[in-house]
Amino acid sequence: MPFVSPEIFAKQRLASIQDYSILSWRAVANLFTRPRYMADIYAQMDYIGVGSMPIVVLTGFFTGCVLALQSATSLEAFGSVSLTGNLVALSMVKELGPVLTGLMVSGRNASGMASEIGSMKVTEQIDAMRALGTDPVRKLVTPRLYATIFMLFFLTIMSDACGIAGGALVSVALLGLNGSSYFHNSYRALQYGDIVQGLTKPLFSGFIIATVGCYFGMNTKGGTQGVGKATTQAVVVSSVFIIIVDLLVTRAMIGVFGR
Repeated sequence: MPFVSPEIFAKQRLASIQDYSILSWRAVANLFTRPRYMADIYAQMDYIGVGSMPIVVLTGFFTGCVLALQSATSLEAFGSVSLTGNLVALSMVKELGPVLTGLMVSGRNASGMASEIGSMKVTEQIDAMRALGTDPVRKLVTPRLYATIFMLFFLTIMSDACGIAGGALVSVALLGLNGSSYFHNSYRALQYGDIVQGLTKPLFSGFIIATVGCYFGMNTKGGTQGVGKATTQAVVVSSVFIIIVDLLVTRAMIGVFGR
């Protein structure tokens, strides 16, 4: 990596933030004006939502299984193994379900967006699109943004349900707990603020995944090597942003709901 002065480095980072902000704003604003590429939005929903379903289901289910085992081991010391359902439900709905789903979808789709759009960039297909009068942001970024936000919301709900089901399987089959009691405790543990917190995070995560993946794709340089670099950067940056935003949203929700 060539050495650059701190001043040039700072200017490059500020320029990147400015370009990212402009791209995100244009992607959001495009949905309120015509033309809208609804067929592209539906195609991206199918690719992102249906395509990510197997990995989200497996991740959520086995996370719930492990969580039940770990919780029961800790609660056994206090004679409260029956509260395993409470811990599994709260952990999945408030934290693990939204974050793990965001990270899984980021690893699969942010990289896919960066590589697909980056390949179009280095082969000058995006320049050809502009020459034909088509806005690349409206055609490529906006459908991916809205498809990701919409589908990540429902993927998170699915991950939460699979996690609670996995915890139930372990609790009943290995720990000998009553299944009805497990689900009753899980239901009673959740409050309105917990569900709002868990369903707010995927909205931010979906925005981050789509905009970061498309940003690195639209700014790809250097041929096939540049496409690989953009793909890696998209996954790393989007994953870090998801963790940071998760912290901020959690702090804000605790301030609003008190838990």
